[in-house]
Amino acid sequence: MRKTLYLKFILAYVIFGIFGFIIITTFVPSMTREQLTREKADALYSEATLIANTYASGLYTNDTSLETVKAQLDALSLYMESSIWIINPSGRMVLNTDTPLNVEEVVVIEDFDPTATAGSYYNVGDFFGCFQENMLNVMAPITSSYKINGYVVIHTPMADIEKSCNSLLTISYITLGILFLLSLIILIFFTEMVYVPLRKITYATEQYASGNMHYEFQVESEDEIGYLAACLNYMASEIARSEDDQKKFVANISHDFRSPLTSIKGYLEAMLDGTIPQELHGRYLQIVLNETERLTKLTNSLLTLNNLNTKGLLLDKTDFDINQVIRATAASFEGTCRKKMLAIELILTGDTMYVNADMGKIQQVLYNLLDNAIKFSHHDSVIRIETSIKKSKLFVSVKDSGIGIPKEDLKLIWERFYKSDASRGKDRKGTGLGLSIVKEIIASHGEHINVISTEGVGTEFIFSLPCAKIEEDED
Repeated sequence: MRKTLYLKFILAYVIFGIFGFIIITTFVPSMTREQLTREKADALYSEATLIANTYASGLYTNDTSLETVKAQLDALSLYMESSIWIINPSGRMVLNTDTPLNVEEVVVIEDFDPTATAGSYYNVGDFFGCFQENMLNVMAPITSSYKINGYVVIHTPMADIEKSCNSLLTISYITLGILFLLSLIILIFFTEMVYVPLRKITYATEQYASGNMHYEFQVESEDEIGYLAACLNYMASEIARSEDDQKKFVANISHDFRSPLTSIKGYLEAMLDGTIPQELHGRYLQIVLNETERLTKLTNSLLTLNNLNTKGLLLDKTDFDINQVIRATAASFEGTCRKKMLAIELILTGDTMYVNADMGKIQQVLYNLLDNAIKFSHHDSVIRIETSIKKSKLFVSVKDSGIGIPKEDLKLIWERFYKSDASRGKDRKGTGLGLSIVKEIIASHGEHINVISTEGVGTEFIFSLPCAKIEEDED
């Protein structure tokens, strides 16, 4: 069907031309000839009636002479380019503008029948064999005292009407040709504006169907076809990006699983074959345990991300005191902070501050942000956690004085498994999933998280939560 669509339009164009030509050549000539004949007959009948009521009637009332009427009708005949006859009911010619007046010569039209017009005032033919060609014959009765004394007959050649008809048909043919050319322009316009873009879109879908999601095309149009092409391009780019992310995801997770598994395998083989002496087994078993904990943490993070992608099933929103959650999370890092000589400074709004969110998920956000801050902070530095309220929103800030994030890495830190070059040496136990989890949790709450960082100065993460609407107890 796709390959015959354009042929269908070409076929429709050809059929339009053929039927137009058939209609013009079949129906229009007869309709035009009939219309011109009727109009000419009407005009001649008006003249014939006028003659019958004036000049011709005077002949039968002896009010005028035959010579006078002949002279007047000759002039009128010349003007009308037609023959004018006056005939008796019996068919005897009284006057003929085509021949000189001769009263002694008797001309009788054989088989003359005034009813031959079949109730009409005109007919087309040779008028009872009087002409060698078709003539338009118009008859008007000459009456007096309710009696028909004769007839005024006006003859005009049908060749003149045919000539006028052919002139009008020529105009019709020219009009048909112009319409045909205009339709050709419309077909060309359709080809350029609809068919060509449609072919591009069809070819693009074939490329995408074959797996080539990186194929790009462009349709220069601002209508629905252009919008469809843009949407298709965007869809393909998103799918391509998703495939690239998936490949990157698999590569990263393979790398992060391979490293601890290689370490575990190497240490266990070394202990089994005696490379590591018995007295050092405890030390290397602890290393193996640490690597298994790293794998467990990585697995749990992946499960967390997978669950977070399931919308509408995970959040258990309640009203809780965010200040208490911040204090408890900070207290859980007391041992780690003591080892690095770090201080956590809390600047909280009020003694209690209630928000509406999933307490467990927000606690995980705080834990991940604080864990990152501790990892990348210098010894003997301060980590500040601060809250503030703006228009029914609570903003939580976690700020450190560590190594900072390079400017080119700021847009990439939310990607799964991403680790900047500056952090790889310090975060060897990290999974690269912490900030991805944070982003997913905050987004699932319909809120936002931003980062402000200067390399060598420090980093600040700020996220928002909706304040809870706590009703005051009635006295």
